[in-house]
Amino acid sequence: MNLTDKINNDIKEAMKAKQADRLMALRAVKSEILLAQTSEGASDTLSAETEIKILQKMVKQRKDSAEMFLKSGRQDLYEKEANEIQYIECYLPAQLSDEELTSIIKKVISETGASSIKDMGKVIGLVTKEVSGRAEGKVIAQKVKEILG
Repeated sequence: MNLTDKINNDIKEAMKAKQADRLMALRAVKSEILLAQTSEGASDTLSAETEIKILQKMVKQRKDSAEMFLKSGRQDLYEKEANEIQYIECYLPAQLSDEELTSIIKKVISETGASSIKDMGKVIGLVTKEVSGRAEGKVIAQKVKEILG
């Protein structure tokens, strides 16, 4: 079952269970997927990698919004965003542990012969391809900087 079918089934379940917050998050995911499918030059079916990128982008947007709401003292809006993050993250692949990510980064560094912070971009690019959605770009960059720096 692809992501679109899974989202559609989960929307039906959320409607039956009267879960308004979950329903809103799922409809947002469905909307983003439809936008990507109907954008110029796109095919009707999205690759799994593209679907993961869409979900990651949505989670990142909500994390940024949640952080702003928390800073401005809007606890109600913060909680709404935090709930949506949880609903969307369940469709993402399991995130790598700190040790697993460090191991992959060290492997890429040894394969590329990277030795200084100047090689950071090359290492981040290769690590990002290898982990494909199982770690955030921000976390990857921070870890690479720690190891190379």
